[in-house]
Amino acid sequence: MTTTLQEAALRYHEFPIPGKLATHITKPCNGPEDLALAYSPGVAEPVLAIQANVEDAYRYTGKGNLVAVISNGTAVLGLGDCGALAGKPVMEGKAVLFKRFANLDCFDIEVDEKEPKAFIETVARIACTFGGINLEDIAAPACFEIEEALQARCDIPVFHDDQHGTAIVLCAALLNALELQGKRIEDARIVCVGAGAAGIASMKLALSLGAQRKHLYLVDRKGVIATDRSDLTKEKAEFAQAPSERKTLAGALAGADVFIGLSGPGLLREEWLGLMAEKPIIFALSNPVPEIMPEVALKVRKDSIVGTGRSDYPNQVNNVLCFPFLFRGALDVRASRINEPMKVAAVHALAALTREPVPAEVLAAYGKTSLSFGADYIIPKPLDPRLNAKVSSAVAQAAISSGVARLPYPAHYP
Repeated sequence: MTTTLQEAALRYHEFPIPGKLATHITKPCNGPEDLALAYSPGVAEPVLAIQANVEDAYRYTGKGNLVAVISNGTAVLGLGDCGALAGKPVMEGKAVLFKRFANLDCFDIEVDEKEPKAFIETVARIACTFGGINLEDIAAPACFEIEEALQARCDIPVFHDDQHGTAIVLCAALLNALELQGKRIEDARIVCVGAGAAGIASMKLALSLGAQRKHLYLVDRKGVIATDRSDLTKEKAEFAQAPSERKTLAGALAGADVFIGLSGPGLLREEWLGLMAEKPIIFALSNPVPEIMPEVALKVRKDSIVGTGRSDYPNQVNNVLCFPFLFRGALDVRASRINEPMKVAAVHALAALTREPVPAEVLAAYGKTSLSFGADYIIPKPLDPRLNAKVSSAVAQAAISSGVARLPYPAHYP
């Protein structure tokens, strides 16, 4: 980050008032009559109604449009374990994106607790306040245990965006890139370097979309995840390949159709690109410095399609394309959880939107005169206003079809 950007970022967060988030009142509160309804004695009526029927909380409070972004700050962006309080600007930012893109109200909650069971207990005890919970910036492997336990205990959607949001957007881009390269996900050999939350979730979702387990190579700091390793977590072990000569990243890349980087800067060497199959797909998603710079990858492999996590290159894999609309759809049908069919529906909705003509307002926002489905446009732009309707409606329909919705398809949806 340049000094100029550092200074601008700090000014942005400090002025005109500190932070990026505030609350506002939704009902008149101007005279004594209003106060009598907003608080005592009138407020007793919705209290008694909710006591008699907990579902009335959705009628008389903001619960149904309220998401919590909750973190313990153990994996903040690419900065690592910064602590709960230092992670607050990120959680506020996430809340801003929920409101800006899907009109969902949001509280950020920072929990100063690294031990999974204590963290789970804390979140479970406050979950009734919210319509959904977005877990954020929680390090692996604790994030897997935390999400699984909270999903079991809560009757509202609990979603770890660092896992599944990344997976959804990545897989939407992957389906489109494979089509452009004349390949099928069922046949594609995929190498993912980075066996943390995002890498494992992305490989699991790829399986749901048709990828073959025998074609998936997951790589961590010690090399290819293989069954002869004794240091594997249960999540990594699910993707362990039989022992072979493919023990390193370079070995795994021989004949690979897809490289997915969710690890760190500069890990994909220029000379390894020649090992990959014809018409490769290279997703170097480490941010701000990718596993290989796009211009280098395209110079060496002119037949490749490249994506990054950066906004200054084409094909940015950005979670904001997913999480606001996933929660919007889930809350609009009062889903009890976000399940695999809902995630798959979001993937296909994002992939399909990329094929539609891009509105003039989106072109203007990005300084483009034209933009169409192709090697430099395999995923929608974050400021595309169609995302809300397209993705939210697909998620809502999937929730209904899979039996986790408690309300019918909204009348205002397309």
